[in-house]
Amino acid sequence: MKVLRFLLIVILGFNGFGYAQSTASVQVSTFYIDAPQLQVEKTIWVYLPKAYAHSKKDYPVVYMQDAQNLFDADTSYVGEWNIDEYLDSISDNKSIIIGIEHGNEKRMEELTPFSNEEYGGGKADAYLSFIINTLKPHIDTTYRTLNSAEHTTIFGSSLGGLLSFYALIKYPETFGNAGIFSPSFWFSNRIFEFVSGTDVSPNSRFYFLAGSEESKGMIPDMNKMIGILRKEGVPENHIKSTIIKEGQHNESLWRESFPEAYEWLIRD
Repeated sequence: MKVLRFLLIVILGFNGFGYAQSTASVQVSTFYIDAPQLQVEKTIWVYLPKAYAHSKKDYPVVYMQDAQNLFDADTSYVGEWNIDEYLDSISDNKSIIIGIEHGNEKRMEELTPFSNEEYGGGKADAYLSFIINTLKPHIDTTYRTLNSAEHTTIFGSSLGGLLSFYALIKYPETFGNAGIFSPSFWFSNRIFEFVSGTDVSPNSRFYFLAGSEESKGMIPDMNKMIGILRKEGVPENHIKSTIIKEGQHNESLWRESFPEAYEWLIRD
């Protein structure tokens, strides 16, 4: 009887014993790929639209950071974004979503373009080299994708928001759009200097989001960066900025805000 009860717990999931039932949609799958630029193997999550298997359509692609938090409550830190549930629920599902698992203790190194005196980091170019030179070619040859920059979006929150912003600025030939949630611009002031000294592509599109109850510097830093982008000639209609009243720095804010950002970022 005890053995049967244990098996039921494993199969059905029971949080009280440390187990949680997966909440990922049947449209979600995973695979492993070597990341020589990072000297690791990466776990990649793929969400395919419901219509994918029955169509010949090519799809835009969204590359998202911190895949553990996107689709599955079982793998999330403090709650998932419910991206698959949202996309399953809409008839006009426009894109393929690629989630890249973060590197756990190496997450800060991977997602930061410049180092911080206290926390280190600053290896974002190696991480982005993995996406651009290893992962994206694999995705474009495996799935039916629209592989131009116009139809390639990069998306993340917190350090992932910083990374996604940096990627759009530095690699406009690969990424045409970025979802930038609660970006950690505080990590290094060099990000402001970098943007001020770069010819920002006028074709790039930026979706910024922050909550009013995040750190004191979050909204001022975000507004400062938007001001720099405007000075560098990015068209007004290529910048969307949303501030959520009482929004905090957490998965709840990002989950609730994803649908609007997604609809704005994905180009038909």
